[in-house]
Amino acid sequence: MEGRADRNAEGLPAGAPLVGRRTALRVLDQALDASFGGSFRFLALSGDPGAGKTRLLGELAAAAGARSLPVLAGRAAEFEQQMPFGALVDALDDRLERSRPALNPATARLLSTVFPALAGAAHSPASDAGVQGPAPGGAAPGEPAADAEPLGVARYHLHRAVRHLLEELASDNGLMLLLDDVHWADDASIELLGYLVRHPPRARVLIGVAYRPAQASARLATLVDIAGEHGVSVTADPFTREEVEQFLGPEVSRSRCQALYEASGGNPFYLEALARRPGGRDGAEPSPAEEAVAEPWGALPDLGEITELPPAVRTALRVELSGLHETALLVARAAAVAADEFEPALAAAGAEIAEDRALAALDDLAARDVVRPASAGRFRFRHPLVRHVVYGSAAAGWRLGAHARIARHLGDLGAPATLRAHHVERSAGYGDQQAIATLVEAARTVAPQAPATAAHWLKAALRLMPEDPDPAEAGLDTGEDGGRPPHVRLLAELAHAQTVSGQLVEGQETARTLLRLLPPDDHARRARAVQMCAVIERQLQRHQQARALVLDELHRIPDPQAPAAVLLRTRLVADRLMRLDIRGAQAVLDRMPENAPGWEPGLRVAVASLRVMPAYGAGRVDDAIALAEAADAVYAESPDGHIAEALDHVPWLGWAEVMLGRYDHARRRLERCIAIARSTGQVPYITYLLNAQARLYTLLGRLAEAADAAEEATETARLVRSGETLVFGLTQQCLVATWQGDHDRALRLGEEAVAGDLGAGEWWGAMARFALGVALVNSGRAEEGAVAALEACGDPTAPQLDPSTLLCCAEMLAQVEAAREKDGEPGRWAEIAEMLGGIGGSADAGMVRLAQAHAARPSDPAAAASLAAEGGRLLLSAGRRLEAGRAELAAGLAYQAAGERDPARERLRAAAELFEWCGARALLAQTVREQRRLGVRVASPRRGGRGDEPFGLSPREYEIATLVAEGCTNQQVAEKLFLSVRTVETHLSRVFGKLGVSSRVGVVTVLNGRPGDRDS
Repeated sequence: MEGRADRNAEGLPAGAPLVGRRTALRVLDQALDASFGGSFRFLALSGDPGAGKTRLLGELAAAAGARSLPVLAGRAAEFEQQMPFGALVDALDDRLERSRPALNPATARLLSTVFPALAGAAHSPASDAGVQGPAPGGAAPGEPAADAEPLGVARYHLHRAVRHLLEELASDNGLMLLLDDVHWADDASIELLGYLVRHPPRARVLIGVAYRPAQASARLATLVDIAGEHGVSVTADPFTREEVEQFLGPEVSRSRCQALYEASGGNPFYLEALARRPGGRDGAEPSPAEEAVAEPWGALPDLGEITELPPAVRTALRVELSGLHETALLVARAAAVAADEFEPALAAAGAEIAEDRALAALDDLAARDVVRPASAGRFRFRHPLVRHVVYGSAAAGWRLGAHARIARHLGDLGAPATLRAHHVERSAGYGDQQAIATLVEAARTVAPQAPATAAHWLKAALRLMPEDPDPAEAGLDTGEDGGRPPHVRLLAELAHAQTVSGQLVEGQETARTLLRLLPPDDHARRARAVQMCAVIERQLQRHQQARALVLDELHRIPDPQAPAAVLLRTRLVADRLMRLDIRGAQAVLDRMPENAPGWEPGLRVAVASLRVMPAYGAGRVDDAIALAEAADAVYAESPDGHIAEALDHVPWLGWAEVMLGRYDHARRRLERCIAIARSTGQVPYITYLLNAQARLYTLLGRLAEAADAAEEATETARLVRSGETLVFGLTQQCLVATWQGDHDRALRLGEEAVAGDLGAGEWWGAMARFALGVALVNSGRAEEGAVAALEACGDPTAPQLDPSTLLCCAEMLAQVEAAREKDGEPGRWAEIAEMLGGIGGSADAGMVRLAQAHAARPSDPAAAASLAAEGGRLLLSAGRRLEAGRAELAAGLAYQAAGERDPARERLRAAAELFEWCGARALLAQTVREQRRLGVRVASPRRGGRGDEPFGLSPREYEIATLVAEGCTNQQVAEKLFLSVRTVETHLSRVFGKLGVSSRVGVVTVLNGRPGDRDS
């Protein structure tokens, strides 16, 4: 708040010049220049309360407006910190209501769960009430929104949808999104910002956030660092003494300026508040009578959490408010209770007065600059600190009643539970069944997008809930679990919400509380609760505690073959498999039947899923295949609901089938189980499934699909804040990136995966080190990569990697040693590969031939060429296109070394086709270079990096053109890129112009490197 008292509707000084801030303005201009030039920028503006952050954002917005760059601005609110995406809704919803962007139905449906303007009606009860928040989506009481995705799963897809929304809004002229007071934003908003800085919108977008560093979460404070080269940091510093004089103007004496400077510390808001006091601008000190006006306020509650307000500023604000008429002060307090941006009707309801009286009071408040007009007939306080002071000036009992009156008013308007919950939470009493139902309904509605908020409201409901409430009165549907006490069911929901929102410690405490409430002889429910506790313990890196918890509960079950005991043993098997303790896992499995009377259907699925990996790990491939086929039969007769009960163990079957080379079976099973996990919201398990899918797609050479699966797995793990699943995801992202040829990114991902030595002694930790080794070798740092790979393998008598990965490692080390021409070493690794590959199918046999080719090439290139060519045929027959391409490249190089140019050309041509199909850019470029050395005329490989697109196409245009060249229809392109068909058509028309073609056939021709056939 800088400048004189005369303000415009946006809360900025009306024509007042900005004081100081030259350094900050220069940084802001540079960020704006970069964004205007086509680069994404993330701007973090920090400063103490009242330091002038909002004014600096206003200056940035004005500069953007001067360049015709659209600006959308919103802010978070202190007393609505649990409202999901509040600042984003404040910024975008009015724009979306005025003009809806063209979005495909799936994206629009997902975004409608956050933005009321996309939910259907132009005006909802929420907007009529003057409060913004998530759209109800037509949900029935006590049920989630109609089209909401399940708990925790929707967040990643929602984040992608918001990114595509920003790209759509910025597609023509760019976009500046400014979010103020983000230190008050909910966790869901910070998660979204984190996603956007890691995966920037591919458009001219600048996102600016302002926050108080002392109140900012660690995740918020590190966003600018995560943004890397796209991040810009600015600080709003206090005024100097000279700037204070300029701010106050020549009518204030120098002695008074000095006194105000010392009292305010140069803080613009404090300075303005002190200058507003009677006599503040003409230099006269307030009289004792004027100081005494503030005395009656001394008996009221303190101003709350903002203790940094100096006493002089507090007094100044109290004096300002004490001059208000009684009704105006009452309406101001009701408005402070109501919302950050409020309608007069809401303030009138809180104050218990007629709306016409409230309007007259608001006129008085606006004239005194306590509140200011906002959009659509609403009002806002001139500064969040003023609202804070007004809220704190009201007695606690009166505030409680005001919250209750506003909640009733919203209920009469038909506002959704998500808007009423904030007021219900602050006004309901113990045992209030209607309040409990409202809080539970609100929690279930926002759970998919904002599980942290859901957890907050579930905790509030549990605090109000008596020991044995009537489920019907509380609005709690008993469902299939009707015999379970309502508070026990809510504890299970709370533990799940806390877990998927990353509150792992709190989730573990809730799960243990749930376990204590269950009777000692309720073995079935206790086993499920223990299983949940054990999973959370693993996410917290407490592997020993997880195992001890399971063993302790097992000892409490009298019958070791009881279904509850078998369920707990499956958890022990999974734990041993993580450590590649194959014998230990098999020993536990040997004590369990395949099926038994009394088993729940999901238990049979779990046991069948776990039996394959120990057999494969022990080298009993025939047994493993037989067990996998038996699992096929179990899955075929099991509905999705039964498989959903076993998702803790299903990933092991998927991973085993990938390692066995049963790729089609693995693909179908993983696709089905991922869909089940999404539909049931089982986030702790979906990451393992997605990583198995990413590994499968990488092996098959479907690198773009592998990248998508690995990205979703990693981003979901970041949301859950699980170190284990994050390493899983980073490992697969590293492998995909290195084979795509993005070596710098692969190294960053690999180094992040091994940082902190998470997973030491476990399979997934060794996989991370293996991935980093591959990335190092592919980036040209072969010796470092060989060391990392050897460390990953572990002791030969107790390997830390599975046989399939060990074979890949042996082949790579044979290649490295052959290049180093180290006598005997390539042959030794080829022998190890032959030993490992002897237990597998054609894919493993192909990898063995490739390793043997590496070993033979230094001494007998003709034999090496024959071996590599055979390996390529075997790998291609198994569907391993990427490795088949590598074998074809090795064969071409060996033929070339042997002086056989024609076979070399043929093998290199085959390799180039495979690498282009896979999207392996670096290997394709290497192959093209070798072809040219042999005299083959070949077009340069297509480039696909951001900012490096050919033909003058933008990144989005090149992306669309590539999909068209691959044969996708406009509808398919729209679905893949979360765009509307109309937007695809618009971009495609620009592609036609830049390529000089008039049809989709022309696009295919040009991108396939035959420019002479344009417009064909």
